[in-house]
Parts: sequence; structure tokens; C-alpha cells
Amino acid sequence: MSVRQIIPMVHCAQPCASCEARPYSVCNAISDQDLAVLAANVVQVAVAAGSTFIVEGEKPVDFYSVTRGTARMFKMLPDGRRQIVGFAHIGHFLGLAATDTYGFSAEAIDPLELCRFSRPRMEAMIADFPALERRLRQTAAHELVLAQEQMLLLGRKTARERLASFLLAQSAVQAVGRAPLATVHLPMSRLDIADYLGLTGETVSRGMTKLRQDGLISLPEPDRVVLNDRATLAAIANADLG
Repeated sequence: MSVRQIIPMVHCAQPCASCEARPYSVCNAISDQDLAVLAANVVQVAVAAGSTFIVEGEKPVDFYSVTRGTARMFKMLPDGRRQIVGFAHIGHFLGLAATDTYGFSAEAIDPLELCRFSRPRMEAMIADFPALERRLRQTAAHELVLAQEQMLLLGRKTARERLASFLLAQSAVQAVGRAPLATVHLPMSRLDIADYLGLTGETVSRGMTKLRQDGLISLPEPDRVVLNDRATLAAIANADLG
């Protein structure tokens, strides 16, 4: 794990209305006429690939909205192993904590751009914009649902079912509000995917190969997966739910 390397860029130099992430992030709770307030309360930052910007156990002093790139979220187990608990893409909001410390660490997989909100500034905006508080509550509720789905993924599904579920989930989340994508970008390593799915890297590689041989996916590049047969993948993903 790399040390934290966050490079402040500027207070939003361009109107927040032009931000690609805004329609899918908590920022869409702020109306167009109030975007100047939003811009005045956020700092754009860059995080180098492999660098950490949230550290598990530290006081949650900042919140982050992903505007470009992908991050991995992980927890450290008592025996020193790392468990990946999720991946964040454009529009994801990170830093909400149910306790007085961050519940996970977050690290950039590829060069990452974020909007950073200090806790005092976010609290002030919540007081001024009740819709923002509602949106944050929705985000927290959604994270709870994702955690429950992850428990199901790890507890009941076979390796093939887990992999199909993961590809479909990535297709949906990367679509950010549009129809699920046919081509999925996987900047994370096969070992990262294995860690998240509770498998070995070899099992993930074999599973990808088998899905390709069955004609369900294509692998034009190591970090690109084309979903050729979404219906069959969905049937595989839900096979154990009866």
C-alpha cells in the first residue's frame, strides 16, 4: 500500500454543471442556480495510481466524489491480509462513516480525480440544502444494500456465479445512469477481482477463460470484457437463488 499522495488542484475552475460526474453523484441534489455555492466549497484533487487517500481507522475529516478513474476500497484483517470490499467509479461518494473513524481504506487503481469536501464545509451545505442531506441518506442506504449483496455473493454463490455477478454489476455501475454497458472496463487486476470475490487469482483467470470459451464474453484486451450474452450471464449469476 502506498502512502497518501493527494495533490490539490484548484477550487472548481469550471462550472460544476459541466462536470461529467454531477448527474450521478450527491452533487445533483444542488440546483443549477446554487452551483456557485457548491463550487466554492469543493477542492479538486488528483491522486496518483497506487496511492491511498482514505485510511481505515482515521478520523473522517474529508468526503470525496470520484470524477475520473477507479479506486479500490479495502479493509485490513487481523492477520494482516487485505480484503477488497468494493470498487468506486465516476459519481461514487466516499467517506461516509457510521462511526468516528473511516471504516475502510481507499486507494487509486489508475490516476484518479476527486472533488474533496471538508467535513465542516459539507455540514454547512447540508444545513443550507436539505435535499443534499436526503441524497446522502440515500447513498448510505445504497451502501448498506451493496454490503448485503456482497454477503450473499461470498456466502452462497459458486465461483462461476460470483464472476458472472461481478461482470454484470460492473456493467451496470459503469453505465452511470444509462443502459448497462456491453463492454466493461476492468482496470483492477485479476488478483483484485479475486480478493473482492473471495477467490484465488487462478480461479478468476480460469473462470474468465471458460466464459470466453462458452461464447458468453470476449476479451479483446486484458482490461476490457465484452458481454456477448447478458441473459445467460444473468441466469448464471442468479442460479443459486431459485
